[in-house]
Amino acid sequence: MQASNPVIQSFLDYLRFEKRYSRHTLISYETDLTSFFAYLSTQYGETPLNELSHIYIRSWLASLKDEGQTAKTINRKISSLKSFFKFHVRAGAIKQTPMVKIIAPKNEKRLPGFVADKDIKTLFNHVEFPNNWHGRTERLLMVLFYNTGMRLSEVINLKDSQVNPSNHTLKVLGKGNKERIIPISPDITKEIKTYQSERNSLYTDRPDLLLINEKARALSPRGVYTSVRKYLSLVTTIEHRSPHVLRHTFATHLMNNGADLNAVKELLGHSSLAATQVYTHNTIDKLKDIYKRAHPKA
Repeated sequence: MQASNPVIQSFLDYLRFEKRYSRHTLISYETDLTSFFAYLSTQYGETPLNELSHIYIRSWLASLKDEGQTAKTINRKISSLKSFFKFHVRAGAIKQTPMVKIIAPKNEKRLPGFVADKDIKTLFNHVEFPNNWHGRTERLLMVLFYNTGMRLSEVINLKDSQVNPSNHTLKVLGKGNKERIIPISPDITKEIKTYQSERNSLYTDRPDLLLINEKARALSPRGVYTSVRKYLSLVTTIEHRSPHVLRHTFATHLMNNGADLNAVKELLGHSSLAATQVYTHNTIDKLKDIYKRAHPKA
């Protein structure tokens, strides 16, 4: 990954080698920063880093809003610029960050969708997965997404060495190389071991990954999306039927069954409680339902 602008490249090198961010995250930062500097070049010509003020940034953000970009997208770009300028302040290239006068737009509140408990039961108890390697991989994929709340990248990069069958846990490497331990049931441990045994007999030359496709290669993100959408479409009519929805479902079902918010935060690998608190809305809905059914004056 080589950016044409040296001030962008030095920042990307820092994220890659010191922060150890994923390639996907690096591409997001590079896209945002390249877009920003391309706008500056078009509107104001080549501008040195130490001459950039909040006025230039506000101008760019206004242009994004005019293009119809959502508040969520604009906030991500603001976050990219904040990290970028903070890095260059520490590096001594600039004295202060121009981001202090930038106010982020409010995100449109959108609660995460989730699959109902009854629909999850239908998926695992009644939906038939094909009796071949592709079908067995798809089933274990769905089982892992729902029962662990792992992100897409975490599941497709999961190695055998991260599975501990003796104490029924998975050691997961999340965002920013943050490690967490996720417990799994003995039944899921058994399902993983059965899958591994068959995989080992079918494919001797394979990558060091738990899940592989019928060509003995790593699963592709697009292929995983297709599989998840296909099976969720059989049991639910919710709009978004993606791996991330199963992560939301994992968290929501835990909260609805009385799990501690801090415990859910740790299981999801969130860095702060703020990201986890969005799941409490479903718990409140359940409490209202219990109140209506149980309270004599409700």
